[in-house]
Amino acid sequence: MEALFKEKKVRITTFRKTVYEIFEKYNSAISVNFIESELNDFDRITLYRTLKLFKEKGLIHEITFPYKEKKLALCKEDCKDNTETHNHDHIHFHCNQCKEVFCVDIPNFPKLNLDNYKIDKIEIQAVGTCAKCA
Repeated sequence: MEALFKEKKVRITTFRKTVYEIFEKYNSAISVNFIESELNDFDRITLYRTLKLFKEKGLIHEITFPYKEKKLALCKEDCKDNTETHNHDHIHFHCNQCKEVFCVDIPNFPKLNLDNYKIDKIEIQAVGTCAKCA
């Protein structure tokens, strides 16, 4: 983690390490409320600034399903820290049973080139039953 922080030019603090370790601990995307429940004593402003920094630096990305709570997930190590290139070639899968959200790699992720349109990112969301609940 410390090497990744240095590579992404994120100053290492105890709190940032703790928040990042929470993401590493879980295989699925997690909500801000969940992160708060995992922290013992924290300043809410510091948490939100940390999450904003992590998004800006390409450490985490945001997942928003319609009518669902916003979730956050770790980015792949090769994710860029520029919002214009902060794209992910995977789908976001929401399990109806366990309610977890997973980033799932798929082969041949669609690359679209549409005349007269500038595409910033493509998001594909799927809803169903995950492998552990099936």
